[in-house]
Amino acid sequence: MDYQKADIHFNGKSWCHNIKLLSDDGKIKYSKRAGFQTSEEALQSAVSYEERFKEDLRKFHLKNKIDFDITLKDYLIYWYDEIYSSRVEATARMLGQYTLYYLIFPQLEKKIKLRYANTEYFNALLKRVAGICPSAGNKGREVLNIAMRDAFVAGHISSNPILETEHYPRRKPEIKILSKQQIKILLQAAEKGRWYLEILLGMFCGLRKGEILGLKFADFDLENETVSVMRQLGSNPVFKNAESLEGTYACIEKPPKTEKSYRTLKVPKIILDELEARRLRTLADKSRLKESYIDNDYISCRDNGLYHTQASMNLALNKLCDRNGLPRISVHSLRHIYATLLIEKKVPLIKISALMGHESIHTTFEIYCDVMEDGRNIQDFMNSTFLPLQNEMCERVFCND
Repeated sequence: MDYQKADIHFNGKSWCHNIKLLSDDGKIKYSKRAGFQTSEEALQSAVSYEERFKEDLRKFHLKNKIDFDITLKDYLIYWYDEIYSSRVEATARMLGQYTLYYLIFPQLEKKIKLRYANTEYFNALLKRVAGICPSAGNKGREVLNIAMRDAFVAGHISSNPILETEHYPRRKPEIKILSKQQIKILLQAAEKGRWYLEILLGMFCGLRKGEILGLKFADFDLENETVSVMRQLGSNPVFKNAESLEGTYACIEKPPKTEKSYRTLKVPKIILDELEARRLRTLADKSRLKESYIDNDYISCRDNGLYHTQASMNLALNKLCDRNGLPRISVHSLRHIYATLLIEKKVPLIKISALMGHESIHTTFEIYCDVMEDGRNIQDFMNSTFLPLQNEMCERVFCND
């Protein structure tokens, strides 16, 4: 928009511009805004008002069935903002937003009109969407079906074209999680053993097993109460020869799983307290063993400083669960608990993806889609899985910037 079109002018005291406002009955009212120090400020304001007017006009036309040539994308934006968001829970809104903006819109032809989008078009669209990740076709079809059903009910289209489109089944990943009482038993039992810090890091920081085993004391910033994930401890198979399947498995330091796995997380106070207890225990081991201590600065290691094996933490969790009458869980189950708590706290999906260190937001969607879909039951679900004794801890975790 140029100065002339925006009607930017100086009234003798300040720069000003004319604006258009849309009333509830669709009538356009004209007014003026003044008080700007420079013409650039006035132009910026004029552009903002013009964009707002166009958006209000678009919504009015759609709501009142005036704009029959509205694009499919504009309708879906209107439908999500004005219809869908008002009748679903926050987690369902988050999932719907992801499905539209990350799965459907990037594959959408921008100029396709709502009334021209038929079954053939949607089949082609969903085929492209399905190529993004295994569950994309299923969820994309579900969201489009609701949107087109609403368009049909409102009289914007003559039928729902999604009903005849190809179905996309979805493989549901198994997410094992403990109940509230089971988590309480687990943490109380773990507090007495050697793996309490590791379990807390999995459950309330969402770290992977290799990330936990690879953490060093130097990775913690006690002043800012953060931990930086800089590496993981992974297995390194060494075979007798190129043709042999027999060999040994040593642990070595590796880069994190993906580039997005490099991350810095806020750490709850209870973890920092346990870290200090671990540091004192490590200092005692160093003093006792002297030169025999292998100092790699690991927070999780044997008495002599040597790293734990890859299977050690899951074996310890299995024994802990068996001894306390709990169903067996893995380190990854602790990570699922962390993600589910974030979802219940209505943390945006893209932020959950960053906190979890996933390669992309699509990975997060793929794993936790079912949890987010069941928005109406999440509060009840978390009431039976969330440990109230850790309220302070969780608040710290969920308030990360």
